[in-house]
Amino acid sequence: MLIDQLKESLKNIAPDIETITQYWRNANLEKEYQELNTLIHDEQFWKNPDQAKILQRFENLKEQRADFEHITKNYTELNELLDLFAQDEQELIKIQPEVSAFARLAQKFKISLLLNKPDDRGNCFLNINAGAGGTEAQDWAEMVLRMYTRFCENNKLTAQMLDYQSGEGAGIKSATLYIKGKNAYGLLRSEHGVHRLVRISPYDANKRRHTSFCSVTIIPESPDLEEIKIEPKDLRIDTYRSSGAGGQHVNKTESAIRITHLPTNIVVQCQMERSQIQNRETAMKMLKARLIQKQKEELQAQQEAKYEKKSIEWGSQIRSYVLHPYKMVKDHRTDFESPQPDLVLDGDLMPFIENYLVQSGS
Repeated sequence: MLIDQLKESLKNIAPDIETITQYWRNANLEKEYQELNTLIHDEQFWKNPDQAKILQRFENLKEQRADFEHITKNYTELNELLDLFAQDEQELIKIQPEVSAFARLAQKFKISLLLNKPDDRGNCFLNINAGAGGTEAQDWAEMVLRMYTRFCENNKLTAQMLDYQSGEGAGIKSATLYIKGKNAYGLLRSEHGVHRLVRISPYDANKRRHTSFCSVTIIPESPDLEEIKIEPKDLRIDTYRSSGAGGQHVNKTESAIRITHLPTNIVVQCQMERSQIQNRETAMKMLKARLIQKQKEELQAQQEAKYEKKSIEWGSQIRSYVLHPYKMVKDHRTDFESPQPDLVLDGDLMPFIENYLVQSGS
């Protein structure tokens, strides 16, 4: 029956409404709106040196607030309409397009609300480094690389391999992806940190349980890249033969580039482009992005957002993936859990991402 279909549709929208409501509350947006409203109506406000900036923030918040009230009110009204016309097929047919349009509107508003930082809509660089532990950690790093590759495929993002350092026995030592697409950085910035795997090792003849670590670093591709000026004397540039999967040409010449920024000791490398010039250009873009991120983090002094790799050990992990003795993936920042690690490792990360954004209020 149509009434059952429509009620099921609204039931499917409920998690989005809950996400929107929780975020609005956790981010204290109503409180901020009321404070700004009081401020701009103060008779001395015209003297405020940040008047233009405050007014712009107020207008943005005012628009968001109107959308928030519209969506939460509409959700309640649609549920009431379905109850009211449960036996009236003709009225339900009229309501059906409203429910479909509302579902799209709620999804769109949820994304715009969660991903509201300046860099969120842009592209990013994702770097994976295996922790200590040899083959075990390198195999885990490759599993994490596949997880993010699948996440990108599932969410219409393009992942371009820039650097790939194979492991000694299996897996990878490190890899760097350039991820392009709508909200690429906003979706992935919560993945920054150390990831821990617990499993029975396929490389241990005694079938013992092993714990492995790898670190994930997310750097936004800032629109301010061209404004960063780097002195040639501050760079050490090394060339070497490419070793990753990039076609037959990669192993024939020293086309791979490694750039060290001496003042900060930041190292970037690229080997997947077809020429040394292209690899150098891409490596410089990566270096500038990391320098910009470093400047922002120093200015904001936000310890949780540091791009520097944290020590790859127990104390700095953000998420655990347990395959034995039980199956569970747990995010240690939000306590969100999934009993299906196979799905998570196949790229089903959106529940973790949304929970982090909602609970952090950013």
